Amino acid sequence: MPEPVSPSELLDLAREAGRRAGLLLRDGRPADLGVAATKSSPIDVVTEMDIAAEKLITGYLSEHRPEDGFLGEEGGSSAGTSGVRWVVDPLDGTVNYLYGLPQWAVSIAAEYEGEVVAAAVEAPMRQESYYAVRGGGAFRVWAGAAPEKMRCRPAAPLDRALIGTGFNYVARVRTAQAALAQRLIPQVRDIRRSGSAAIDLCDVGGGRLDGFYERGLHPWDLAAGDLIARESGARTGGRPGLVPDGELTVAATPAVFEVLQPLLEDLGAWHD
Repeated sequence: MPEPVSPSELLDLAREAGRRAGLLLRDGRPADLGVAATKSSPIDVVTEMDIAAEKLITGYLSEHRPEDGFLGEEGGSSAGTSGVRWVVDPLDGTVNYLYGLPQWAVSIAAEYEGEVVAAAVEAPMRQESYYAVRGGGAFRVWAGAAPEKMRCRPAAPLDRALIGTGFNYVARVRTAQAALAQRLIPQVRDIRRSGSAAIDLCDVGGGRLDGFYERGLHPWDLAAGDLIARESGARTGGRPGLVPDGELTVAATPAVFEVLQPLLEDLGAWHD
């Protein structure tokens, strides 16, 4: 059996790795930043900085915990022997980063025996970091100030809810998502699309959005933000009765979640 681990110790490592990667991405961004590869489509890009940031993160974490496993967006997966697996998105919001837009983040979650127990999201251009330990609440730090406890927004009806979402880079999928958003917009206050699921999930937890949904997310997109949102008092899920996954991820204040999740099911948000 794996040795028991301390979620707070895992959190400290996640936060420091995220801080270092955030500084690298912020201060090391070359003026002539280019595309190193593509992922799901020619417009879904990987930059040289994604790769450098992931190497920094995995190197730092491996130095301190060499027996842990990894699941990373750019580096694939590796098995460990400790029961701990790090789920890493070194640059969530790559297209924003490529264009010089500020909505991007470093997302790191620590799983123990398959369950996320610690999470850190670093958003350098916001001068904000977000973190949570399972059962210990979620916190936001702005510009080096003292941590503040995160709480989702008070209850609001759906027609007064600001909802975040994202769109896939595959044209066929994105077209279906746009059609669904067109049907949803008349039923909510408005829709926002930041380009970073990790930031959107933290914004649900921090009261800047009433809800968020997206189809097509990967574990590294949502693992850290999902825990932070839940520890802030939000509810998260996928299709009714299921956990967030690639079919559908939903996060919202409890009152909005009760209405938004079944509505998205009825609208077919889980399929193209």
